[in-house]
Amino acid sequence: MATSDDAQNKAEELKGRGKEAVGSLTNNDDLKDEGKGDQAVAEGKQKVSEVADKVKDGVENIKDKLTGH
Repeated sequence: MATSDDAQNKAEELKGRGKEAVGSLTNNDDLKDEGKGDQAVAEGKQKVSEVADKVKDGVENIKDKLTGH
């Protein structure tokens, strides 16, 4: 996927870490849990992005073999 997607995922993960930290400092379990959830979503998106990149590379390799490149 695009580098901007990776950057967005990282930003979302960092935002989640921040929420979790503030939640811990203020004893706000809801905010802490929300932060953990944000991190999990960001990590999931990153994994999907990585798999999509691998699939794209595989398709390109097959295409190259079929066309003789």
